[in-house]
Amino acid sequence: MDSSLPLSQRARRLTDAELSGIPWLAMLTEDEQVHARSVLLAATAQAGDYLCRIGRPPTYWFGVIDGLLKMSSDTSLGAPMTFTGVPPGAWFGEGTLLKREPYRYNILALRRSTVAGLPMANFHELLDSSLAFNRFVLAQLNERLGQFIAAREIDRINDTNSRVARGLAAMFHPVLYPGVGELLRTTQTELGYVVGLSRQRVNEALRFLQDRGLIRIEYGGVRVLDLEGMRTASFVSE
Repeated sequence: MDSSLPLSQRARRLTDAELSGIPWLAMLTEDEQVHARSVLLAATAQAGDYLCRIGRPPTYWFGVIDGLLKMSSDTSLGAPMTFTGVPPGAWFGEGTLLKREPYRYNILALRRSTVAGLPMANFHELLDSSLAFNRFVLAQLNERLGQFIAAREIDRINDTNSRVARGLAAMFHPVLYPGVGELLRTTQTELGYVVGLSRQRVNEALRFLQDRGLIRIEYGGVRVLDLEGMRTASFVSE
């Protein structure tokens, strides 16, 4: 499909394999699942494509099937801030849909990424009718709050080894990003975009973390060996 077309014009139905990877779908009743499957759409974003832009109204609840996105608030009103990377398995934007307000952040594809979307109207229909869906969304909001608090802490860390450790750990969240598992497929350049550092500095930090047994650098990605150690990492005194 022509990648120059707007993302909405590249939309298609999800495959059975893609549908099977959506964590909240199996929680619905049979009738709710049938309806959700009929309205869910997928599209492939190219590196540099925006899925959400500050000030624009929401139209879908998005989920990452494959690839890597970045959530940030880079406006002219203040210093740019990256909240988190958004890896496979993530569903995001529920707070904006609930408030029916324009986006207060940008979502940018860091590489070719396949993204699913549930139309806003159907999102609210499920909220009105499904207790299981409400519980899923509530859990998302609760975990997201903790994630954003951690993002503010990470943004204030001057030690780059600690910054990379905690930024990387944020993308191994088992509730928000169940599709990641123990191996995050990413490049050092992409991690640099997420944590706001150069590729060279990220490379140094990853080697540092590997030497301490917290991660293992593998072909095509990073495997976390001690997630709790990454979340609480502080190497300022070293």
